[in-house]
Amino acid sequence: MELKKEPHKSVFRRINAWLHLWLGLVSGIIVFIVSITGAIYTFQQEIKDATERWRFVDARPQPFAPPSALLVEAQRQFPDKKPTGITYAPADQAAAVGFQSNVGGKRSFSVVFLNPYDAGLIRKQTTGEQFDFFRFIIDGHRALWLPYKIGRPVVGVAVLIFVVLLITGLVLWWPKKWKRKHTRQAFRIKVNARPKRLNYDLHNVLGFYSMLIGLVLAITGLVWSFEWVEKGVYWISAGGHPKAERAEPQSDTTRKPMVPEAAVTNLDRAWQAVMTTIGTVKGGMYLSPDGKATDPIEVVVYNEYGNFYNRNEYLFDRYTLQPLRMPGDRFSEAALADQVLMLNYDIHVGAALGLPGKILVFLASLICASLPITGFIVWWNKGRKMKP
Repeated sequence: MELKKEPHKSVFRRINAWLHLWLGLVSGIIVFIVSITGAIYTFQQEIKDATERWRFVDARPQPFAPPSALLVEAQRQFPDKKPTGITYAPADQAAAVGFQSNVGGKRSFSVVFLNPYDAGLIRKQTTGEQFDFFRFIIDGHRALWLPYKIGRPVVGVAVLIFVVLLITGLVLWWPKKWKRKHTRQAFRIKVNARPKRLNYDLHNVLGFYSMLIGLVLAITGLVWSFEWVEKGVYWISAGGHPKAERAEPQSDTTRKPMVPEAAVTNLDRAWQAVMTTIGTVKGGMYLSPDGKATDPIEVVVYNEYGNFYNRNEYLFDRYTLQPLRMPGDRFSEAALADQVLMLNYDIHVGAALGLPGKILVFLASLICASLPITGFIVWWNKGRKMKP
């Protein structure tokens, strides 16, 4: 396709405009879905806390029930499933045991919510049996409601295109002259203009104001889509040093006990050792009841409610309960590049800056969702003279 020559436009600007137009048309619907679902998901924790009051319990002046007690009750609810995760929340919220499986490429997830003090059943859920609004939203955000093997690469490529659109959009936005008349058009929306002009300003001006946050959201999303992006972010953060493979310490299998049930007891003991160290669960805690023979027992402690980056990982030999360490197992002690990757999710959803950060991400996501629509209208009206 030939680039249409326009007076007073360089070849670079014509190529830039052509890329912005056609890449936008190709990826527009996907960018809209990913952006609008991202905006909705931003406040999912706050919405669930307000609407799912059954997840809350009366705090008691007594210790939590150990992991083994939670597992016994959860296994009674799903005797044919294998537990894959245990979660403790702060003192006034339910604990949970999760059962995740992947059969024939189809993911299934069940969860049992329990009273953390006496392991009493509160509720059980299974994917597909009850409609989970936020599961529906996140499936659209990550994979367009397609099978994940198909949808995730499609989303990844569309977000990569969106990064190019942000850059080419900046070039198109850039004022030809930095005089008062031109800068006013670049930074202000003329709300009393005719529809065509107003739509153009909504695309051009709002696109500029949301560009930086949109770029951060896109890159943090691409970290999960492409390994080379993750390695690139690490490389830049580490000052040119490559990301090393995660070298998790291993359990000493020569000390493996003859009685398999001892593994559950050791899980309780590891959990109790961590509880003795931290005193109370402030943000949350996660344990995996299963693992390979060489895997250590891992207890992840989240230090603040509502974010995931500020965490400590406690590792124990699953047979001797000897404490184990590895690089990056404490956020406060991790290298800068490791901290950047640990922050990735919380930056992506805005939680790293608390409520103000979530509001910024929400508004920026709404604007990003609007850009394919206003951009399409600009293209549709192309050739029609915009009146001021």
